Amino acid sequence: MSRASLDVELSGVRLRNPLILASGFIDDDPSLLLRAWNAGFGAVTTKSLTPKPREGYNPPIIAFTKAGYLNAVGLANPGIDSLPNLLSKLPDEAKIIVSLAGSTPEDFGYCVDRANINKVDIIELNLSCPHVKGMGMDIIHDISYSLDVIETVVSITSKPVFVKLGLTDTYLDLVSRALDKGVSGFTIMNTVRAMAIDISSLKPILNNVFGGLSGPAIHPIAIRMVYEVYSEFRVPIIGVGGVEDWDDIIEFIAAGATGVGVGSYLFLRSVEKINELIDGVEKYLIDRGFKSILEIRGIALKR
Repeated sequence: MSRASLDVELSGVRLRNPLILASGFIDDDPSLLLRAWNAGFGAVTTKSLTPKPREGYNPPIIAFTKAGYLNAVGLANPGIDSLPNLLSKLPDEAKIIVSLAGSTPEDFGYCVDRANINKVDIIELNLSCPHVKGMGMDIIHDISYSLDVIETVVSITSKPVFVKLGLTDTYLDLVSRALDKGVSGFTIMNTVRAMAIDISSLKPILNNVFGGLSGPAIHPIAIRMVYEVYSEFRVPIIGVGGVEDWDDIIEFIAAGATGVGVGSYLFLRSVEKINELIDGVEKYLIDRGFKSILEIRGIALKR
């Protein structure tokens, strides 16, 4: 049987396939990250790590809606100093993206300094979490402040730096200016600020009231953002948002993404189900006569 190559290169980092475990969907247990890698992901992303451990919000922190999934975990994580232990079971060949979060340039600088270890391939800056005050969207809405964070990070690491974008009216401006500061690529997109109400109690379901919407509802938005960024800047992109089947991955690649983050797909499935996505992508390429997934990257822009 003929095969199609799924190998891609993300800012100089070779991945065995474009599927990337999205940040926040594996717990703090190093064995779970290893399980995700062994399941077949091309790269794995850690939870967003902050300078100090965070307990996050009290439950309920997850809500299922007709449109997708709401979460308000509150960036719960064991802190950046847990990173060596978190990665301890992954083999040397594993490709690792470390997601970082904070409130100030100094926070990010502290985290990046501790993420500058051999096992880490790419650093991702979570500047767009939609439900934690003082972090995420509060930062990315202020382009000048975002650039201060980016400049601090880029100045102290030689590793590729990706910025995780959220849904704002100014994201294209931020992309342009972030590239001038030395950013290597972008993760597009984060969850969207949303809420759900329990009609029995007539109260918000989430303890935090607001959460981040993921799942199918945000997929067309993510595709549009990837398309616009790639169309204008031709930069490395990890497309994230609403992957429910292999065809969603093809859509992201055709829009210009090099890698595709998989997250909410895992809410109701084991990580081993990732092979169904990989097999579906390869079969699509073979059926269409493509020898490599690289042949369809950004192809939607050429029509």
